[in-house]
Amino acid sequence: MADSIIEFIKTFLMLSAELLALFIVVSFIVSFIQQVVSEEKIKRFLNRPNKAVNYILGTFFGAVTPFCSCSTIPILAGLLNSKVPFGPSMSFLIASPLMNPVMIFMLWALLGWKIALVYFIVLSIFSILAGLVFSRLNFAETYKGVTVKGDSFFSNNQGSKMKQALNDAWAFLYPMLPYLFIGVFIGAFIYGFIPADFITKHASGDGIFSVMIASVIGIPMYIRPETMLPIAEALVSKGMSMGTVIALVIGGAGASIPEVVMLSKLFKKKFLVAFIATILIVATGTGLLINSIF
Repeated sequence: MADSIIEFIKTFLMLSAELLALFIVVSFIVSFIQQVVSEEKIKRFLNRPNKAVNYILGTFFGAVTPFCSCSTIPILAGLLNSKVPFGPSMSFLIASPLMNPVMIFMLWALLGWKIALVYFIVLSIFSILAGLVFSRLNFAETYKGVTVKGDSFFSNNQGSKMKQALNDAWAFLYPMLPYLFIGVFIGAFIYGFIPADFITKHASGDGIFSVMIASVIGIPMYIRPETMLPIAEALVSKGMSMGTVIALVIGGAGASIPEVVMLSKLFKKKFLVAFIATILIVATGTGLLINSIF
């Protein structure tokens, strides 16, 4: 019990410090970019005449950003408040934590290039389709926005761009702090008190129920790419199938509790339910596909 408490405290402090730093840095970068690059240029990048290209670019934009699920939220809010089309923004939201270079490299190193390639192709298609479906279902109406200075997410006031970027980063972080700490507390508690043996016991098979359980268990674990590699190695060594591990990865990286809690600041419950269900579907589907192929 003492070890679990120590692990919980260490994880809570580490994740809190890490996410606070990430939020400030990412918000600062996005604010600085938006002061240099006009909103019209951003809108044109993801609002081309060929709508199919917009979704591909949104997915590509997400895939090349090496951020975890939580640190994509400031960028997403900036895109939406800059009037970037909702569908491509959703493709970015899905792709960023699941297809970033760290994640792909991790899968390559752990499970080989074939599985990494299948994963990348499946997630690319899924991110595009998810953006299309969310747009067709008019989920843009569920966006609540974030209350900050000015009429847009980042206000382009006169003065030092560096100072303005710092002010905007704090303006976004301050109202999100309660949601951030609640999510980190829950994630750290489960991470510290639920042993890996419990996961392998209930999700060691390769059938649909095992894969579904793994995708659900992954969500409260809040699995970052950097920490998933040793966890995944242990799970595979204990007999968990590759597809089940993939489901665990997608569930944890795609819909972690901190991310969902913070998305609740931006969206209504209808969107959150659809988002979680979507991640679970792709986690289960991808896991079953990989199990059937390999």
